[in-house]
Amino acid sequence: MDSKESKTHLFFSILLFNFFVFLHADTVLQTYIVQLHPHGTTSILFSSKFQWHLSFLERTVSSEEHHSSRLLYSYSSAMEGFAAILSESEIESMQKLPDVVAIRPDTRFQVQTTYSYKFLGLGPTREDAWSKSGFGRGAIIGMLDTGVWPESPSFNDQGMPPVPKKWRGICQEGHDFNSSNCNKKLIGARFFTKGHRMASMSASPDFVQEYASPRDSHGHGTHTTSTAGGVSVPMASVLGLGSGVARGMAPGAHIAVYKVCWFSGCYSSDILAAMDFAIRDGVDVLSLSLGGFPLPLFADTIAIGSFRAMEHGISVVCAAGNNGPIENSVANEAPWIATVGASTLDRKFPALVQFDDGQFLYGESMYPGNWLSSTTKEFELVYVTGGDNGSEFCFRGSLPRAKVRGKMVVCDRGVNGRTEKGLAVKESGGAAMILTNTAINLEEDSVDVHVLPATLIGFDEAVRLKAYINSTSKPRARIVFGGTVIGKSRAPAVAQFSARGPSYTNPSILKPDVIAPGVNIIAAWPQNLGPSSLPEDPRRVNFSVMSGTSMACPHVSGIAALIRSAHPKWTPAAVKSAIMTTADITDHSGHPIMDGDKPAGVFAIGAGHVNPERALSPALIYDIRPDDYVTHLCTLRYTRSEIFTITHRNVSCNDLLQMNRGFSLNYPSISVIFKHGTRSKVIKRHVTNVGSPNSIYSVEVTAPEGVKVRVRPQRLIFKHINQNLSYKVWFISRKQAGRGKVDFAQGHLTWVHSQNRLYRVRSPISVTWK
Repeated sequence: MDSKESKTHLFFSILLFNFFVFLHADTVLQTYIVQLHPHGTTSILFSSKFQWHLSFLERTVSSEEHHSSRLLYSYSSAMEGFAAILSESEIESMQKLPDVVAIRPDTRFQVQTTYSYKFLGLGPTREDAWSKSGFGRGAIIGMLDTGVWPESPSFNDQGMPPVPKKWRGICQEGHDFNSSNCNKKLIGARFFTKGHRMASMSASPDFVQEYASPRDSHGHGTHTTSTAGGVSVPMASVLGLGSGVARGMAPGAHIAVYKVCWFSGCYSSDILAAMDFAIRDGVDVLSLSLGGFPLPLFADTIAIGSFRAMEHGISVVCAAGNNGPIENSVANEAPWIATVGASTLDRKFPALVQFDDGQFLYGESMYPGNWLSSTTKEFELVYVTGGDNGSEFCFRGSLPRAKVRGKMVVCDRGVNGRTEKGLAVKESGGAAMILTNTAINLEEDSVDVHVLPATLIGFDEAVRLKAYINSTSKPRARIVFGGTVIGKSRAPAVAQFSARGPSYTNPSILKPDVIAPGVNIIAAWPQNLGPSSLPEDPRRVNFSVMSGTSMACPHVSGIAALIRSAHPKWTPAAVKSAIMTTADITDHSGHPIMDGDKPAGVFAIGAGHVNPERALSPALIYDIRPDDYVTHLCTLRYTRSEIFTITHRNVSCNDLLQMNRGFSLNYPSISVIFKHGTRSKVIKRHVTNVGSPNSIYSVEVTAPEGVKVRVRPQRLIFKHINQNLSYKVWFISRKQAGRGKVDFAQGHLTWVHSQNRLYRVRSPISVTWK
């Protein structure tokens, strides 16, 4: 995905921290996260956790300065330990101290709606999911992102219930942000900058200045926060496009903002500090539209912090990442996290290219062209290639004014931001732009609010456009803007950029879990930034458009808040099960959800596309206790210390697996792996009845190709609510695993209510031959 990176320069008062980058002869200081044993034997010697954490620095730091100046954060809820600035030699000394479990360098993560609620079937009728859940009233969603623009109409608290009594958070003051910026909707705000500040000092002394407060200077955080829990805002639009009532998924829920992302990214030390506070503050849902590449769970800060959150009953929802359509690219793959991929809506913003010979190419744009007259002027087309200054990508300064002045410039996708290309064309005197997808982007159609008349065309159309330019001495074209069109295209479909499974580090769990709207999502936007995200854009809007799994994640976070509000005693696993087993595998026309030109597979959509209406009444749930996750980690052959790093539990896997022979995690989806030589597998699942008493469910199976599937029993007879029944599934491979190659097949298993056939509890099945 192209990044919408804002380089907004804001005047702000710089926070002074007691640390610098020290470059001695061979000593470079950088941030490390030091994880300690939660019941460390040395802790009883100190009056507080903070003093205990400080003692490790006292014994290690040998330089002149006071050791406390090296401590950035002291953690106790998301993890036991601290973040500190250390040299390599100091790390070596510290590793030898008792109670030190692991030391990891600070890692960087990247950040990854007027209509989507309607598309998901949410509406203000008496029987819908909103009214059944009280619009999410009483639930608290914690957003870890780039902060918030509190004055946005999406965070107005008119009609909101009082702040829940359990809330223990604060409204942290800072640059251009004070406690009066919080209200009954935005009930808390904090910011975490120490890890980022340390990293950016060593990276570049002239770093971009931004608000040292919870205030958002990028737009990303305001956008995701309003998607999850923004209130109703009538007559919302982006410069007239996509107009309607803007609403978040859980408009009655409260929001707490934790600003952990800055111009250079989001650092694990800051993320862990935010999770640490969020757990103590009392959030119900944690939403992290952050991620990068897959990591082993014991090395993944988000996986470790979210395990603690899950133990405290908090649902953690994360973006799957934007590295699709590459296989094994899914991030945030811990089984206790709800991992969300991105899908499309059936709302389009057509902006067609019309050649002077009358031919049309389909394109899309949110440039607010005069679509009433529907057409811009005709211009000569120019595609500047050759040389090594990147002119085909339209880098700033790469386009010769003499060649592009007054013309419509063709720019290839990739490398620099999409709106930045338009600015480059405008600065060089170009009159309009056609943005062309390459073979990487194929037909993906993420639109933007460009600074000049512009449209984006798919790869197939790009091939036709370039052929046309080469076929005539003076190619000419115009852009025909078509406004906003709803319901004329098939949707949902998988977003091209949405990260794909199978999970790289844990293929025994099918990831992503679900997909949700993530393409061309309109949501709240800060007033310090133009809708294109470019500092040079003087326009100001309350709403703008973004695409990414970052946008899909808060849709599911809001739906999780609705479920928490309707079923406050449910565990995070129960909430996730409800979302997964009720997801749709067909689009709104009743056909299979598509991934490009083929039906989508389970590694693209997981259990399917979220359906909030059905998720509130899932009939049966697959529940998982924290202890079960520990046994699951044993099945992955993690070492005792690796499991301890994640779970803070000292376990003997031999003993655990002896006590749980044939264990399989009670996950709502099923992943079976046949290694060379194995022909059969048995998995066990148990379901809890949360529907009606005296219910009978029968099983329906679509077996994966090449596999025989047998289920026992074939009927589940529930006498009462909350009753738990188990079943077993035998998978018998009809083919041999090929040496050196991997084969996949997929199917599904569904429990169907004998009287109310709308109660369908569906589990996707993936089979892998290794």
